[in-house]
Amino acid sequence: MTTKNDEARAARLKAALRENLRRRKRQVRGRGEPAAGQEAAGQEAAQEEGQVAAEDAAEPPDDRDPAPSDAPSS
Repeated sequence: MTTKNDEARAARLKAALRENLRRRKRQVRGRGEPAAGQEAAGQEAAQEEGQVAAEDAAEPPDDRDPAPSDAPSS
């Protein structure tokens, strides 16, 4: 004996499974070529990383005393 709740649950499950299948198909199709937004974000991150590296290289050397050596001091 099926009740109204069982029928409603079956309909919701069917719809959820159908949507899940559609989502998975979109994911598989999207793996072949990156989305425009993702590609642009990746390029921006690479540019920012390059700028940080350039800034680090441009810093003057540290003029503090070097680390103490192993030789005993007099």
